Amino acid sequence: MSIDFQKGGGLVPAIVQDANTLRVLMLGYMNEEAYQKTLETKRVTFWSRTRKTLWTKGETSGNFLNVVDIKVDCDQDSLLVKALPEGSVCHTGKDTCWGEENKRNPLLFLSELSDFIETRHREMPEGSYTTSLFKEGLNRMAQKVGEEALELVIEATNGTNERLVYEGSDMLYHLIVLLTSKGLRIEDMAAELEQRHKPGWKKH
Repeated sequence: MSIDFQKGGGLVPAIVQDANTLRVLMLGYMNEEAYQKTLETKRVTFWSRTRKTLWTKGETSGNFLNVVDIKVDCDQDSLLVKALPEGSVCHTGKDTCWGEENKRNPLLFLSELSDFIETRHREMPEGSYTTSLFKEGLNRMAQKVGEEALELVIEATNGTNERLVYEGSDMLYHLIVLLTSKGLRIEDMAAELEQRHKPGWKKH
């Protein structure tokens, strides 16, 4: 990875993003030495412009930023650092330097679940319920979606909210399995809903 440190007088801005929540956490600056130390320790290290020295985020507070991935931009003069924070990031005690809460959106897990089910479809490990569904074939997978949808309706009309969420989760899981078997993902349905939300969309 080629980084142009000279363009900014020896420094490049490093935007730190939570690898799980995708929330932007902070902005710091790295020189080549800070960058190399970050790679070696797997903990985000910056160059302090005020103290004129290296500082590893968390070295005094214990709130380290553990590196997951680093990318350089198209001009090779700024970095995107994906990391997992240990505790708050800002010196004020906030989750981010902009005062935002760094909470994971549960919807992101649907993509992870789709990835997991695709792996099951590819590897077909023995003893896996998901594997058994794929082996039973398309008709059985479609039937399971229907069965879970019926249980969802029953809970919606005569059950509790807790059971409604439980059965809805069962239905959603089986739907993702069915979509995977057809070479599709839950994101395809999200994209369809996004199109429907646009002004002028017409049912086809």
